[in-house]
Formats: sequence, C-alpha cells, structure tokens
Amino acid sequence: QVQLVESGGGSVQSGGSLRLSCAASGYTDFSYCMGWFRQVPGKEREKEREGVATIDSDGRTRYADSVKGRFTISKDNAKNTLYLEMNSLKPEDTAMYYCAAQERLSAPYDMVAGYYNYWGQGTQVTVSS
Repeated sequence: QVQLVESGGGSVQSGGSLRLSCAASGYTDFSYCMGWFRQVPGKEREKEREGVATIDSDGRTRYADSVKGRFTISKDNAKNTLYLEMNSLKPEDTAMYYCAAQERLSAPYDMVAGYYNYWGQGTQVTVSS
C-alpha cells in the first residue's frame, strides 16, 4: 500500500516562495507517476482537483499552464520524496495541495485526478495580496 505524506505548506505574501515535500512509502519499484494537485473551496470532490505538475517514472515533467515558469516538480528516488518548488506565488495559487501517485500512468492522463489511486492528506497553501 502506497502512503504519501505532504509537508511544507503555509502562508506567504504574493511574490513569495514555498517548497512542498511529499514523503512516499510502500513502493515496490519506480514505475509510478507522481503529481501535485490542488483543490479550492467549492470543488470538494477528488476528481475536481486541478493538476498542477507531474513527473513520470522516466523523469519527464508536465505543468499546468497557470504555473509554468513559476513551479518546479522534482523527485529524489533515494529519499522517496517528491517536491514542488513554488516561486512568484499569486493569490490564485491559494488551495489545498495534494500529492498523488499511480502506477504506469502517462500523458495526457497524468494531469487528471481521477486516474490516481493514491493520495496524501494535503497541505494548505495561502497566498495573500
């Protein structure tokens, strides 16, 4: 059973930076695609989570247009940890951020929440203007 635990959320002012981490356990191999999703109030269903960034088992990354050039996803296989470096944060980035993992998933499905079976508990990011 894959377990994911996010950390690193918080409150920052517009233009600030945060780094989210997701510690993963329960893997048997490195065939998993991993991603960061976010959810805002009013869209409480898991399937309504917005894909922010993903990284597949070969290290290929994809980003939502709204975060390109500002966010960077990376992973440390030795530490089984996924990261999301967020720079130039905007108030519209305010959301609950979730880490997700799924075996053998690739584009274009990697940015769709409904294709992931494993989720963390989420970490809140609040950006004030």
